[in-house]
Amino acid sequence: MVRTVGTTVRGIRAPIVKEGDDVINIVVDSVLNAAKYENFKLNDRDIIGITESLVARSQGNYASSEDIAKDIDSKFDSDLGVVFPILSRNRFSIILKGIASTGKKIHLLLNYPSDEVGNHLMDVDKMYELGINPYTDVLTEKEYRKLFGENVPHPFTGIDYVRTYKDLAVDNNIEIHLSNDPKTILEYTKDVLVANIHDRKRTKKILKGAGANKVYGLDDLLNEPVNNSGYNPEYGVLGSNLASDTVIKLFPRDSKHYVDEIQKKIKENTGKDIEVMVYGDGAFKDPVGKIWELADPIVSPGYTSGLEGTPNEIKLKYLADTELKDLKGEAATQAIKQKISHKDKDLIGHAEALGTTPRRLTDLLGSLCDLTSGSGDKGTPIVLIQGYFDNYAID
Repeated sequence: MVRTVGTTVRGIRAPIVKEGDDVINIVVDSVLNAAKYENFKLNDRDIIGITESLVARSQGNYASSEDIAKDIDSKFDSDLGVVFPILSRNRFSIILKGIASTGKKIHLLLNYPSDEVGNHLMDVDKMYELGINPYTDVLTEKEYRKLFGENVPHPFTGIDYVRTYKDLAVDNNIEIHLSNDPKTILEYTKDVLVANIHDRKRTKKILKGAGANKVYGLDDLLNEPVNNSGYNPEYGVLGSNLASDTVIKLFPRDSKHYVDEIQKKIKENTGKDIEVMVYGDGAFKDPVGKIWELADPIVSPGYTSGLEGTPNEIKLKYLADTELKDLKGEAATQAIKQKISHKDKDLIGHAEALGTTPRRLTDLLGSLCDLTSGSGDKGTPIVLIQGYFDNYAID
């Protein structure tokens, strides 16, 4: 039979998972039931993706703003700087609320014109028209308001994040500064909480080298339980999401255990060797809003061993336009299949791989899963990907 379909992706509906639920069996049962009722079969090297929130909720991996406050008190004696948080009610507001509730003076240093993931505090064109140099200039909150106005809404959410963060203050204990040099914070305090995500190690290194006294990161908060709270030993509160007005859901722990167990149970039930991953944010950027989706510290905190590495693919367009340009129809098809079947095991640096995506499999697959499940009301926190590792030469 001629094969006419390559990769397929299905969002798998699942029950609402709560603390204490057996998420391993829920995932396995959901996939097997979908296969039964939708009349499809599982195959070797299929991929099951599980959204991180499913695992975290089943673990009860939650913490309150009070837990955050207690951990801040254990790490900082007095005033502190908070450097380069992202602009997000969902991601950072409860964390800042907890820090502010300690009553300590907070010097909040924000990136501009946008945060680390592309949320803008100001219009870039206007910034340059005003002669502001983002590499050197430091703005106070008062100067920011004078230049850009009393209401600077985010283009997607309509939120003025400077006001939103300032309103979380207790007795006016939050002072906001805008700068892209983390060392700016040392003019106000030597004790610093590094709040950016992907550049956190570099930011910590810069501050320590510049003479900071205490330097912690969001990955150092709640990396062990506080008052029997949830925790994450590797990422702390990075990857957390708002669960209520005072509670955050943390990134899941021990994800490798869950994916390995699901892989094992699928094998027991079907005889098929499938791959499994836990995924959070996808790793892609909105070309219009300029927002980079990845606000989690990593796309996949846990995956089975078969998802290690990067794709090793030939660019079909390149072959069709170069060495096979004089072939047409079935001759071209067979020549390309032959080329794929005999490709090198490592195509790095080869001309025929030019233009293929040089990214990790887990980042590509996690992005595909995230786009499929969405972040709203689709109700498909499990994603089944089939045929991803096939190619044009496989019938």
